[in-house]
Amino acid sequence: MNEKFSMRSKKNSTLNHYKERVHQALNYIHENLGEKLDLNDVAAASHFSRYHFHRIFNALVGETLNEYIRRKRLEMAIEMLIYHKEKTVTDLALSCGFSSSSNFSKAFSNYFGCSPSEVRNPEKFKENRKIGELKSKYGKDFDPRKFYPEIIKQLQETDMNVQIIEQKEKRAAILTSPGGYEKRKIFETWDKLCKWGADNRLVNADFFGLCYDNPLVTPAAKCRYDAAITVRVDTVINAPFQEAIIPAGKYAIAYYRGPEDPEAKLHMNIYREWLPQSGFDPDDYPLLERYLNDSRDDGYVEMQVMIKLKGTI
Repeated sequence: MNEKFSMRSKKNSTLNHYKERVHQALNYIHENLGEKLDLNDVAAASHFSRYHFHRIFNALVGETLNEYIRRKRLEMAIEMLIYHKEKTVTDLALSCGFSSSSNFSKAFSNYFGCSPSEVRNPEKFKENRKIGELKSKYGKDFDPRKFYPEIIKQLQETDMNVQIIEQKEKRAAILTSPGGYEKRKIFETWDKLCKWGADNRLVNADFFGLCYDNPLVTPAAKCRYDAAITVRVDTVINAPFQEAIIPAGKYAIAYYRGPEDPEAKLHMNIYREWLPQSGFDPDDYPLLERYLNDSRDDGYVEMQVMIKLKGTI
């Protein structure tokens, strides 16, 4: 019995260690999407041999390295098409790691089932378009009109009150949701993290969700979501939990209290309406949700949406 327990414990420890190292590779990819991503460099970020990294990455992420990079670049392109209309398609293609605008447009259309021009001019979007890889592979419909609230009449107006604050650095323990933005997986992740926090007597902790992806673009199960709880300086963090630093700096904060918002309408309004007029650029850090209640107990969501800012343009 003890031998079996020891073997199981060792196996779990190894798996958690592998997940942590792949997490480091994902961070490296996220930070360098616009650059040439070399296998040797990505593997080195995870401290795996390049000869074994492909198989380990595929087994834990569910996609090959090239598939993952291509998907993330195309998802980044959507954001840039909408929020950086001053950029030409060629400039945008090069910024997203594509060799030319023609290669980018072909990859974009094959994946989303619509063209970059339809994203910038959604009134030209045709329902009876060719089904893209996003739909055929992941079963997710893509409709660029959802990025433009004024086009979708049923979208209710959100009264935004965005404030700018200076936040101090916070040390946190994080746990990645194994099912992305799927609600059940997120709650399971939070239950594990909160139990760990209670066991470590974390009092007056803050609770954050690190939201790396846009659910309008990325399939829910493929979205990357980290649950985070702030910890003391002397708190020991062991696997499967990981240490993370929520960086100090200037943040835009919008308060929300209401029903669940699966299409992140508040987030979209901040990016579309407030940010372009604010005089700020978003920093290269994922969007944060700071939770002020447990929606399962209260029946509503209360949170702050936080975007780290670079500074004045």
